[in-house]
Amino acid sequence: MKIYIDFDDVICETARAFSQIAKDLFDIDVPYREVQFFNLQKTFDLNDLQYYELMKEGHLPKTLLAYEETPKASEIINQWIDAGHEVLVITGRPFDCYIPSRQWLDEHNLERVPLFCVDKYGRENHIDNSSFNMTLSELYKLSFDFVIEDSPNAFEHVMHFENCKVAVFDRPWNRNTTLPNRNFVRCRDWDEINCLFNTLGRD
Repeated sequence: MKIYIDFDDVICETARAFSQIAKDLFDIDVPYREVQFFNLQKTFDLNDLQYYELMKEGHLPKTLLAYEETPKASEIINQWIDAGHEVLVITGRPFDCYIPSRQWLDEHNLERVPLFCVDKYGRENHIDNSSFNMTLSELYKLSFDFVIEDSPNAFEHVMHFENCKVAVFDRPWNRNTTLPNRNFVRCRDWDEINCLFNTLGRD
């Protein structure tokens, strides 16, 4: 099977890190469990300059490399690869975050997983002749059997994949979101994601 896995808050704990960054930079204390919006500017009630500073700090190489792995992510992903499945990490991170993001994957025993930066949220332009950059139109031409996403803003993109099961990683900012259809299944952790994956082909 072909598997699409988002990066932030699926294989690493990005929102938890941003909660600490907002506290350190601006003395704004919004615990992870209270991160109600995927839009962090709205979550932390930041002005444009503060939001710029937050995102700059959160995407520095040293910051990216320090993000904690989501429990059991690499273990289960490697089980799938060992079983012959094809896994791709599809991230909406800025394109200039590719090198530290690639390093993070390698350091967490995910060196076999290709990484692609896709402008999921309309923030960047395409980089020509890049081996790691993919446009949305190029993404839509691919097919996947299984997707793992946490962002409600990305649901519209994965709906382009026909007959694809989508594991929605349960996070505070998506709990009030109505899932698009029954192909989308909420999962609390990687064990539940793996259980859902193992049901594919049995339905």
